[in-house]
Amino acid sequence: MSGAALGIEIVVVFFLALFLLHRYGDFRKQQRMVLFGTLLAWYLCFLIVFILPLDVSTTIYKQCKIDHEEHATVPTVNPPSSNHTTTNSSVAPTKSSPKSCYKPWSYIPDGIMPVFWRVVYWTSQCLTWLLLPFMQSYARSGGFSITGKIKTALIENAIYYGTYLLIFGSLLIYVAVHPNWHLSWYELQTIGITAANTWGLFLLVLLLGYGLVEIPRSYWNASRHGHLLIKTYFKASKLMTEKADAEENLEDVMEEVRKVSESIKYNHPLRKFIDTILRKCPVDYQEKMGRNMDDYEDFDDKQNTYPSERSLVKLHKQVIYAVQRHNRTRVQWQILLQQAIHLEDVAKNETSSSHQFIHSFPSSGPVSWFNRYVYTPTAEWYWECLLKCWFYRLLSVMLTLFSVAVVWSECTFFSTRPVLSLFAVFIQLAERDYNYLYIEMACFITIFFLCTCVYSTVFRIRVFNYYYLASHHQTDAYSLQFSGMLFCRLTPPLCLNFLGLIHMDSAISHQKKEQTAYTSIMGSMRVLSFIANGFYIYYPMLIVILCIATYFSLGTRCLNLLGFQQFLGDSEMTSDLIDEGKELIRREKRKRQRVEDGENRRREWKERYGNPREDVAARNRSSHEMKETSYSDTVNSSSNRQAKYSRSGSRAERDHIELLQDAEPLDFSAETLTDDPLDAESGRHAGGRYLSMSSSRSRIFDDV
Repeated sequence: MSGAALGIEIVVVFFLALFLLHRYGDFRKQQRMVLFGTLLAWYLCFLIVFILPLDVSTTIYKQCKIDHEEHATVPTVNPPSSNHTTTNSSVAPTKSSPKSCYKPWSYIPDGIMPVFWRVVYWTSQCLTWLLLPFMQSYARSGGFSITGKIKTALIENAIYYGTYLLIFGSLLIYVAVHPNWHLSWYELQTIGITAANTWGLFLLVLLLGYGLVEIPRSYWNASRHGHLLIKTYFKASKLMTEKADAEENLEDVMEEVRKVSESIKYNHPLRKFIDTILRKCPVDYQEKMGRNMDDYEDFDDKQNTYPSERSLVKLHKQVIYAVQRHNRTRVQWQILLQQAIHLEDVAKNETSSSHQFIHSFPSSGPVSWFNRYVYTPTAEWYWECLLKCWFYRLLSVMLTLFSVAVVWSECTFFSTRPVLSLFAVFIQLAERDYNYLYIEMACFITIFFLCTCVYSTVFRIRVFNYYYLASHHQTDAYSLQFSGMLFCRLTPPLCLNFLGLIHMDSAISHQKKEQTAYTSIMGSMRVLSFIANGFYIYYPMLIVILCIATYFSLGTRCLNLLGFQQFLGDSEMTSDLIDEGKELIRREKRKRQRVEDGENRRREWKERYGNPREDVAARNRSSHEMKETSYSDTVNSSSNRQAKYSRSGSRAERDHIELLQDAEPLDFSAETLTDDPLDAESGRHAGGRYLSMSSSRSRIFDDV
């Protein structure tokens, strides 16, 4: 099993990152470079989280071997006896023999972990500080060529990279002028790592303080169906406003595209850029603009003012943003509508005496095997109306206790005698018995909870639609890469903070113990003692103030005062938005009910009477074939017989044929309809346009 656990986790973590990227990104539409950069950033961060417990268990095993070696090599002299008969047994151990060490199942051989951590860490840092900012500007650029996009990305990141050089140069000068320090490559590397971890720890505490309170509270609120329903109404009202704004913005951008498309004709040098912009537009807008395009006009026939290439680049960027935002709000509205209908169904079924869950709009697709035999309507009722709320409450209580343990340990992890950090106590108790499986599971659960609090906050952040992670493939390229940057900056300081909580970081615990391979690549933080002994120890205590502020929703109330509508139970604006959202959901339900009723009526009519449209079309085809046969016979006969046969039909048959000839097809357009009697006498075709006339004459009455 040596190294097998490492290989298994590497593969599992890759598929986990791929699954999340598939949920938030779009593999078919987004650029391959954007997807690859985001996948690599997420994969490396998840890899650090999953592999670190193996590093901890391997380090504890190495420490056990060191203790055994020291115990075997350290002698002591016993006091001499009176008869001097025990001179040969004067060497004895100083303490009782410790338990024998055995190799953990997930042991990683020496030399693998340092190289692994070095590759993972420096790759993630290159991504977050160099490549991803450049790729962000490249993906957001509206340029029409690779060279143009690269040029725009370099210009936008000039200030960004210049700021980094200024900060690094300042730290370099500070170290160089210090009389007690001798500048070396190792110390420069440690200064860079310390600066990056300090920035990450500053942001980490802010996000962690919010997540430690909000995650348990969100599960507790999820157990309250009434609260969840009115909050969904509130979201519906806000989302409808955003959806209307996105549609209006798209209309304005498409109108500008239409004007530019009409001014730049087919043989203009800038026409290829217009075609690129049109391919990014929705299909219906492309069809409208294509119909209004006169390709026979030359661009120099009229003295028009043509836009510049720079203005087209700006327009291209606006089109990409407007289309993406419109599609995102449309998909989110459908998802939120489905959630609201489901919550209303739960509220109705709670008082049901039949104990069977009834949906307002049952699925029209085939019933799956799971829903037919396992998740039956009765099982669904017990889960949705009875068990689910209690499960969420129990989960919320457990997460609350975990959050309290994290807050307490963050405030006391610097104390080693006595050990006050709860996570350090748990790990040391398991270390005495060398229970490696328990150590790895405890480490993994703790890191997973910390990452959940931090990463979930990252996924919930929304900055004026500038950065927003939306599920169901609705996240744009800029937000995906920005999330990858945040993950790469937050994960290393989060893991260092965890190692400090369990007293495995000697820079904080000041204990002479075997260091993990992850800590060894970070270097000695004592190069900058004011950070190692000050900021890293006392700044995490700020998490207490942040948790209190989050519990009383101080940030939400401040945003509400600034004009950003937030969900507050005691606000009049919130009540108005809830009522508006309830009316919007009711309106959408009526619309969906009308559509469903119409489909049911058509289905019943078809089952009862068949398809009358196809029957009429068949009769028309047979009648037309009879007329063609009669016409071919009359060609070979004389004119007298032709007149005789043409008058031999009964009056009812002639009326039937005239009725079929006078009937209007279903796709008749009355745009050219006129009331002039002269036009009416000149021919029936002047009364409108028959779109089906373009097909063959043998199917002229197929649509009657």
